[in-house]
Amino acid sequence: MDNLNPNEQRELQARLEKRQMKEFMTMYGKLVQRCFDDCVNDFTTKTLHAREEGCVLRCVDKFLKGSERLGQRWQEQNAAMMQTNQLPGR
Repeated sequence: MDNLNPNEQRELQARLEKRQMKEFMTMYGKLVQRCFDDCVNDFTTKTLHAREEGCVLRCVDKFLKGSERLGQRWQEQNAAMMQTNQLPGR
């Protein structure tokens, strides 16, 4: 990124931010759909029953913890590859 002029750097940064937002929204949509499909099954009222609400909370918690752990493992592997000068695909 150092070899880019300021305009190119701003454009690259804007594209990266747009991509990150798109990925976040995709992940959020999948989370909502998965937890809804797994937990909500009574459509006779506008509100969630206590059982459904508890299920949704556990589902979201499990998803977030799994995502956090996945990110940690990715960082650990990335750091290990950097220490041994290994790059992906080589």
